[in-house]
Amino acid sequence: MLPPDEFDCIVEDGLRLIPRRFRRLMRNVAIVVETDPPRPGLLGLYQGRPLAQRSVFESFALPDKITIYQSTHERLARSPDELRQMVADTVWHEIAHHFGMDERRVRRAERARRERGRR
Repeated sequence: MLPPDEFDCIVEDGLRLIPRRFRRLMRNVAIVVETDPPRPGLLGLYQGRPLAQRSVFESFALPDKITIYQSTHERLARSPDELRQMVADTVWHEIAHHFGMDERRVRRAERARRERGRR
């Protein structure tokens, strides 16, 4: 198991891969790392109200939370490079939920990203 600060750096690297135009729109979002997920196999979890469902008339809200689970990533990754890619993909996936994409749309977008990467 990597020391927590090393894994945090991998998560930060994954966040930097998100285009700046999207990162700028992410306000009031906490990105945290936890060792173990609440259920086996879970890589990440978005908790909050997606931006697409919010109103300008809403009052103060607690931050949305994106959790990245270290143990699951480390157990599934076969190499340091694969670990970095998996974490980056998970960060992207959970941020897509923050922007309002449901699981089906996120999966479709992930397939399209992989296809573009193969070209």
